[in-house]
Amino acid sequence: MDLGLKGRVALVAAASGGIGYASAFELAREGARLFICSRDEGRIGEAAEKIRAETGAEVEGLAADVTGDADAERFVRRACEAAGRVDVLVTNAGGSPGSTFEETGLEMYRRAFELNALSAIRLASLVVPLMRERRWGRVVNITSISVKQPIAGLLLSNTVRAGLTGWAKTLSNEVAAEGVTVNNVAPGWTLTARQEQHAVERGARAGKTREEMIEGWASEVPMRRMARPEEIAAAVAFLASERASYITGQTLVVDGGWVKGLY
Repeated sequence: MDLGLKGRVALVAAASGGIGYASAFELAREGARLFICSRDEGRIGEAAEKIRAETGAEVEGLAADVTGDADAERFVRRACEAAGRVDVLVTNAGGSPGSTFEETGLEMYRRAFELNALSAIRLASLVVPLMRERRWGRVVNITSISVKQPIAGLLLSNTVRAGLTGWAKTLSNEVAAEGVTVNNVAPGWTLTARQEQHAVERGARAGKTREEMIEGWASEVPMRRMARPEEIAAAVAFLASERASYITGQTLVVDGGWVKGLY
């Protein structure tokens, strides 16, 4: 299937590894021109070089922390200067720490909102007006299954990502008539380097090995395995494509059947 992404200009945040990297790689394979960022200059440079080498796509990696106004503006400005436009925006950020209500102070909520909501809103505020002018655009937010079924012990993610989903739905209605779609991809348990680290850290607290933690998470999923990052990336690329032109305001769950609800 030709997704109609050849020659499109795409921005992907937090793309030095995990789902962000896999999403950038998938867009590059479809022929998009990429601008990717992460906070680590060395890692994002390596990621850009690897994507270029394996796909032949034009890729530029920039060090940028999208929780800051100046870095986000610089990231978007560089893409506009170099490519003249932005067609696709993939928002992404690391997850907030796990906690319960009793363990969570107000400052933790503020940091989580900045990381998992305002970082996406900030980038969209810079990019969506440009998309509206051209009457074509795709915004895809990488969120979490917690927006559909809250996860015990992840109070901050459950709270903040649900708020971002409400924002995305509202924005999608405001820009739909101008050819701009706004959707979310909600990954389930995904075997990334970060998740491997969580397995080690949480396992140490629970008296379990890394392998036991991963097996436990996988056992919750009807498919009895965790997702590969590229499986999440395929959904991101589809929603970013020409083929998804009549889909907006939706949250596509990619979870191997973990969420129990009908909607």
